[in-house]
Amino acid sequence: MPKNNHQTCLCPLKGIIDLISKKWALLIINTLGNSGKLRFNQIMHALDGISPKTLSETLKELQAEGLVARESFAEIPPRVEYCLTNDGVDLRKSIIPLLEWTAKRSSVDQKRCESCPPSIRARNQANLGEKN
Repeated sequence: MPKNNHQTCLCPLKGIIDLISKKWALLIINTLGNSGKLRFNQIMHALDGISPKTLSETLKELQAEGLVARESFAEIPPRVEYCLTNDGVDLRKSIIPLLEWTAKRSSVDQKRCESCPPSIRARNQANLGEKN
């Protein structure tokens, strides 16, 4: 059996894996990464199907883990914006290969991409064309 020189300690994954393996966590991170700062309702709109309670809880967990920042503005009506922290940006960079891999798969349901910005949707379709 060949010796694997790329072994990595998995201990740091124990806390974060529970969070990012939740259904909406990586989708929220990618949405914020695509758009920069977003308000709660903008995230809701981008992630069609997420409930307000789930979004609120997941944002709080992502904040607690230091992946998402929340900025409140003392205005009337109150305004709150969310964005990725540096750690959130780094995480998103590390999941981009996974996103690209899924976009290249021929079994990808293109209807899922209907809410993507046209430039991203075109890139996904081009990646599918390269594979076929």
